[in-house]
Amino acid sequence: MSSEPVIHNVFEPTSGTWQYLIADPSTSTAVIIDPVLNYDPATQAVATHAADSLLSLIKEKGYKIDKILETHAHADHLTAASYLQKRLSQNQDHKPPICIGKRIEQVQNLFAERYGVPGEEYKGIFDKLFDDDETFTIGNLKGQAIHLPGHTPDHLGYMIGDNLFCGDSLFHVDIGTARCDFPGGDANDLFRSGRKILSLSDNVKIWTGHDYPPQGRSDPVPWMSVQDHKKLNKHFKDGINEEEFVALRKERDAGLAEPKLLHQSLQINIRAGRLPSPTKFGQRLLHLPLKLTEEEAW
Repeated sequence: MSSEPVIHNVFEPTSGTWQYLIADPSTSTAVIIDPVLNYDPATQAVATHAADSLLSLIKEKGYKIDKILETHAHADHLTAASYLQKRLSQNQDHKPPICIGKRIEQVQNLFAERYGVPGEEYKGIFDKLFDDDETFTIGNLKGQAIHLPGHTPDHLGYMIGDNLFCGDSLFHVDIGTARCDFPGGDANDLFRSGRKILSLSDNVKIWTGHDYPPQGRSDPVPWMSVQDHKKLNKHFKDGINEEEFVALRKERDAGLAEPKLLHQSLQINIRAGRLPSPTKFGQRLLHLPLKLTEEEAW
């Protein structure tokens, strides 16, 4: 019996997101981490190309999906969790639960109030809320949900074998770390989460949630080892202390624009990927805030 999973990394280039399909080779049981819906802000069109590529891979490999795992409520892409759950439930004798960390409720409450999302569309929408360090199974494999706050307060990483799927905590070494300026984000928390990650064995692979290859690197990279990060991560390599990291992270965050799909993503993702209920005219609506200068605010 193998103690290590088979890992398929599938990149969604528009949002720069890594989707993961992780399988137990002895049973062909698998989980999905952070799946993506395609969304065009120019036309408001939602499509399922990225999620359908996962379904095709699942069918090709003969996997049975046991769970759909979210690392957090993403602010830069729409999750395909609900779509995949519905499609997979039609094709197998098991409805895979959509799982996330137990602190998602505080995130849901915050953004539901901000965007006017009705309670019946987000309360209790996730099937499983993980406790910190809770373990779960993938066939004969074991996984663990690890709380990694900083980018968001609800953020989880998933440890499966010698692999940590760290979501938006650490990025590629030439990028560093994720932003901490969203509500509930905290650079000190991210420093401590990063040190927790880098306290793992040097050979552990850290699989990131995104990659945005900078000039000089053309291809996205899904993982690097703990040892790589300790030597090379521009924000987090050995020798950088908490005070230096927090100053660097806050300076960087101050110059970042908000994610292009911030408002759309949060409204869909606190619903676990379900679309808003249709109006009496059959439309499904999201709220987008207007930006007005003081002179224009009549």
